[in-house]
Amino acid sequence: MTRFVRLPLILALMPIIVLILGTLVPRPLFTAAVEGAAPAREILLLHNPIHTDIALRLDDDLRAQFADLATEGFAIGRPDAVYLVLGWGGRSFYIETPTWGDLKPMPVFRALTVDRSVMHVDLTGDIPRDLPQVRSLLLSEAGYRQMVQAIKASFAREQGGVQSLPGTSYGDNDMFFEANGRFNALVGCNTWTAAMLRAGGLRTGIWTPLPQLLDWSLDLHGASTLPP
Repeated sequence: MTRFVRLPLILALMPIIVLILGTLVPRPLFTAAVEGAAPAREILLLHNPIHTDIALRLDDDLRAQFADLATEGFAIGRPDAVYLVLGWGGRSFYIETPTWGDLKPMPVFRALTVDRSVMHVDLTGDIPRDLPQVRSLLLSEAGYRQMVQAIKASFAREQGGVQSLPGTSYGDNDMFFEANGRFNALVGCNTWTAAMLRAGGLRTGIWTPLPQLLDWSLDLHGASTLPP
């Protein structure tokens, strides 16, 4: 095989090799014993073909932790809500593409380059754990609280308060907020989710830009899971 044939082949295989290594190599590389690390809290990882969210079961403490999200269009205190669902993503694509039928060229272009980021929060009823797009994960109590703090730190704040984006919701029970960080093709919604899970004490692959890669990495690196 000539050099002129090998080079294009190597370049073509590089993205595949990087994705494989990003899944196989754990982050953190080594784990340390943590006091009180026995699994005590269940969270849900929700995914579709391109995006992941984290669902936290609502209780009085969680409502208090996220009380500053309460706006005219987002009633976190509503008693019929069971889960608070949170995700991070690119502002243009996330807001302007509620369904595949709403897909437009400019949001796609920004998603593939660089865009401002937003947090999306949603209030839902109960979420069955036996759905194929739902994965149950177990965190220690300390890990759960660390993850909640990491999620809260993802919201951009102005004079101490979160910044909602009125008129950008998908429905009656969700809201978009300004977020910290820039979205790009390498650091996207699924790498944010992985970072939040690591803040909670789980190990993921070092770089998992796709939902399936994140899911596989959790299997590989020993995430505790409840059966459906």
